[in-house]
Amino acid sequence: MSGTLYICATPIGNLDDITLRVLKTLEAVDLIAAEDTRHTRGLLTHFDIHTPLTSYHEHNRYEKAEELIAKLEEGSDIALVTDAGTPGISDPGEVLIAECVARGIPVTSLPGATAVITALTLSGMEIRRFAFEAFLPTKKKEREAVLAELAGETRTVVIYEAPHRIAKTLAELSAALGADRRLALCRELTKIHETVFRGTLGEAAGLFADGGVKGEIVLVIAPGDPAAREEERKARWEELSIEEHLRTYLAQGMDRKEAMRAVAKDRGISKREVYQATL
Repeated sequence: MSGTLYICATPIGNLDDITLRVLKTLEAVDLIAAEDTRHTRGLLTHFDIHTPLTSYHEHNRYEKAEELIAKLEEGSDIALVTDAGTPGISDPGEVLIAECVARGIPVTSLPGATAVITALTLSGMEIRRFAFEAFLPTKKKEREAVLAELAGETRTVVIYEAPHRIAKTLAELSAALGADRRLALCRELTKIHETVFRGTLGEAAGLFADGGVKGEIVLVIAPGDPAAREEERKARWEELSIEEHLRTYLAQGMDRKEAMRAVAKDRGISKREVYQATL
């Protein structure tokens, strides 16, 4: 009979945020798979836990997953932990979890701290619906595509960012989503120097333009206003002639018939009117 994979949430800052259930599990399992064994060893030492550790991180997540699954299939119970928060959320643990589920190995999750939910509840924004983007892509084209999607997002958006990239990211978000979009910038969550900046993307971009920020950062961005975006879209098309408008769609790879239909929809006119204007 195979063992069980225990997904164990650990504190994102304050060590008192660990649950009794997680502590009991970390002590009882045969092995703990940790993103950074040095970091996790400090946590275990603090709570006088002496369970063996093994390294499981971004650079060995595929081959090491096979080793861990072999141990599970032999009957070992394994706890999966990340450096901070809940494994699997913007974390290499998702590979191991998915493989265990695919192979029918028992998996259970022990809830606890996660920066996403902590930041959302602190933001003061509408959080009934939200989109979690984790870290934005670093490749230019992928990043631009995601920013374009976020500009039209009608849910609250949560993004992780590192201190050395925050100035660039805030400037790009302000340009893509609008400088007046509301924002909560959460830093050092649950720690002594926890801070939350609440304002607009434009204000944050100016305030943090020179960097100098310490600690991991979570950005919570308010939903866009669909009505305002629709007005902005209409205003943009009104600056173009119908023929220029048509060419923008043709340049995107649409065939002429599809492009004419899109122009008619944008402008609230008939396809016949578009056809006549572009003869």
